[in-house]
Amino acid sequence: MRRRPLFKHIPAEKKLTQMTETPVKRLISTLAVPTILSMLVTSIYNMADTYFVSEIGISATAAVGVTLPVMTLFSALGITFGQGSGTSVSRLLGQKRQEEAETLISVAFFSSLLVGGLLAIAGIAFLEPLVELLGATSSSAPYAQDYLRIVFGGAPFIIASVVLNNQFRFQGNAAFGTVGILSGAVLNIALDPLFIFGLSLGIKGAAWATVLSQLFSFCLLVAGTRGGSNIRVSYRKFLPSRQRYRMIVLNGTPSFCRQAFASIAAILLNTMGKIYGGDVVVAAMTIVSRVTLFATYIILGFGQGYQPVCGFNYGARLYHRVHEGFWFFVKTALVISAALSVVGFIFAPEIIAAFQDSDPEVIRIGAGALRLQCVIFPAMAWITPVTMTLQTIGYAYRAIFLSMCQKGLLFIPLVLLLPGAWGIFGIQVSQPLADLLTLAAALPLGIGVVKDLYKKSGGKQEE
Repeated sequence: MRRRPLFKHIPAEKKLTQMTETPVKRLISTLAVPTILSMLVTSIYNMADTYFVSEIGISATAAVGVTLPVMTLFSALGITFGQGSGTSVSRLLGQKRQEEAETLISVAFFSSLLVGGLLAIAGIAFLEPLVELLGATSSSAPYAQDYLRIVFGGAPFIIASVVLNNQFRFQGNAAFGTVGILSGAVLNIALDPLFIFGLSLGIKGAAWATVLSQLFSFCLLVAGTRGGSNIRVSYRKFLPSRQRYRMIVLNGTPSFCRQAFASIAAILLNTMGKIYGGDVVVAAMTIVSRVTLFATYIILGFGQGYQPVCGFNYGARLYHRVHEGFWFFVKTALVISAALSVVGFIFAPEIIAAFQDSDPEVIRIGAGALRLQCVIFPAMAWITPVTMTLQTIGYAYRAIFLSMCQKGLLFIPLVLLLPGAWGIFGIQVSQPLADLLTLAAALPLGIGVVKDLYKKSGGKQEE
């Protein structure tokens, strides 16, 4: 008896027709639902880690903030390989170049496993100086070491899972990635209290919950490459070349810069927090970072539904569909970001207290930082669509510049200089000011790409 495939196969021609002929707004919305869900659940289980670990104490909560840059680095590498290959794959599929798309995806996947393995070895070997570099205090350092020693062991699977999730998305099959990510996230949330409290493993339990859930996600995502209209990952297609790596690195660098500089930003926040208030400030800013990330993930999730539509149609020279999709993304993101900002501003103390209600100072500092972030958060409705569009249509250097502004070129000098003049308030206001200045840089870049798309489309508008 012939075994039925796990996923129904969809011909590549049918997928291309779907991506280039379905009404743009409906197509983006359909693709965005699983990506938003995936991003939100990922953020929720990140916050769940913070919530359960906060029950151990303030030093343990601060340790989670110390380890955040490492997890961000894992994500940065996964997104670099995943989006670096995925942006090109969506254009290649739009151009009906299936063979090259298969090779590029396999090169990115197996390369990410190798990089993850090397990172795991290096991280465990230099764990103590790394924790000190990340801004740990004497009381939070032991917790951070216990957590990272376990998490580094899972680095290859964590990074490769992000790669596969992004590759599915750029093929227009986000639902496959969502199943894997959601399953792992739900498992993580279930295992956290069991390992931390039930087995009395403390912060090591949170680390084991993360690694085991990510390994589970990895297995499901690999299985997903073997069905549907997904491109199959194959070692026989692992044909690395300078040109392919250049394509992956160039297209993935904007995302890497965004994530890598977010990691650096977290390190600097921890360092300045340690100087100007110790574990209380570090714990407060850790909570704010997780909450802000939750809101940001909603915008990014919608954008990840937009990117494959942008890539397919740009590759097929249907510029009017890209133009319409961009404005739909901007308007939707503005509504979402404005609503989240109002809720976050009004209920800031209650939100912070949900994570750490035992220390009024943590609530005061965290609520102030969260409200400042809420004031400028609607700027993401322009910054994010512009950055994602530039990256997807191949304007990599412009996208790299914009990605570097928000968490790097602008934030780093602000967070280093402002606390010296304003103390803790300088730490709180650094990111909102960086976002405001990034908006100023994104405005001319976005207007330029909109005019270019309109010109290429000959003024044609999608019905």
